[in-house]
Amino acid sequence: MNKKILIASAFLAAATMVSALTTWSGPNGDYRVDTGLDDGSDESGYWYTYADDANGGSSAITWPVPTGNEYDDNALDPIIDNCGGLCGNVSLGAGYDYPFAGLGFNLTGPSQTGADVTSWGGVCITYSASVAPILEVAPEDEATVTEYNNYMSKLKVAASKTTVNLAWSDFKQESGWGVTVPQASYLGMVAAVKVKFSGKAGTSGDFNIMEVGENGQCPGGGSDAISAPVAASSVKAMLSGRTLSFSGINSVAAAEVINLQGQVVLKGAVSASSSLNLASLDAGVYMVRVAGKAVNHSQKIVLK
Repeated sequence: MNKKILIASAFLAAATMVSALTTWSGPNGDYRVDTGLDDGSDESGYWYTYADDANGGSSAITWPVPTGNEYDDNALDPIIDNCGGLCGNVSLGAGYDYPFAGLGFNLTGPSQTGADVTSWGGVCITYSASVAPILEVAPEDEATVTEYNNYMSKLKVAASKTTVNLAWSDFKQESGWGVTVPQASYLGMVAAVKVKFSGKAGTSGDFNIMEVGENGQCPGGGSDAISAPVAASSVKAMLSGRTLSFSGINSVAAAEVINLQGQVVLKGAVSASSSLNLASLDAGVYMVRVAGKAVNHSQKIVLK
């Protein structure tokens, strides 16, 4: 189909979906963003993560505590409870020419139908980050509509809590690649809001996303710290062959082994006297995460 026809059709389909975005607040314990645009699925506004693994990359986000609730192992509710926001460590890995990882939420639902966000006037965000994030609004069918050259605004490194108000005029497409779409049409078919980290392989840093809302509607709540995890402990993971043991754990804790694609490949309950058998895992680099009462530890290991 002609791209201009597709864009026009998407705009017309989304034109009737206009509503206000309620400011999402991590410090208030909001698990879901009230977009006011749910398509009837009752699944809009849930935070999700994405990365370049589908393109052969190895970028990933590591969270300070295990994810999951009774409905979904990937739910980020525990992160919000722990951090008063979405805090973690992003690591940009090799394998793809333009490494990236990020998090976002859909406006209407998992079908990612577009909606008209013109009335928002822009987007506000309260965050801290030791590596510069990008705030992006993605259209429906972004692979065709923009070829992933979405309207975005580059944010700055912020060592402490920072609130930024961005008008739609602050969002731009990059030149020289993808498909250029007039912003007036684009704002009528926005499907998701994303916080993205991209750059050179080997780049890593911490972040905490505390608020997201319409331009001018973020009150600036939350901690000044980049992250607010449970206090660091003296836990240490020790690898001997394919046996992973631990020290510094005073009570039973939950341990996860995570591959470079951010997937949990092994998990179990551990203590100072127990260990995990990693014989089933392929050789490579993994992240070990241990969380429990007064325990919060992440450590890289290399299986040979």
